[in-house]
Amino acid sequence: MGIVTPFPSGGGRPPLQIGFDRAELTRILDLYGRMVAAGQWRDYAIELGREAAVFAAFRRAAERPECRIEKRPALRQRQGQWALIGEGGAVLKRGHELGPVLAPVERRLLKLVAD
Repeated sequence: MGIVTPFPSGGGRPPLQIGFDRAELTRILDLYGRMVAAGQWRDYAIELGREAAVFAAFRRAAERPECRIEKRPALRQRQGQWALIGEGGAVLKRGHELGPVLAPVERRLLKLVAD
């Protein structure tokens, strides 16, 4: 009989690059589009690294990002893999789900409508 060679798997190693899946990126880009329409954001950057995937939103391209949305799967079992980080680098919100982490930014879009 022949020799069976097993298909190489990840071997338990972490992936070479962390990324956003389609649903996560759709949710983030939807928020970005609404913030652009409101005139608050004008540019964005995405960084996909070994430990984290980062979406940074800018008021202007030459400035520091106004906020960063980070996905760190290594923190999934601890504080949660999602973090909203402000302009100064402080963690504004951390959690296991993306929706509640984006809530502080979405609240800025709400406006009272007068009669």
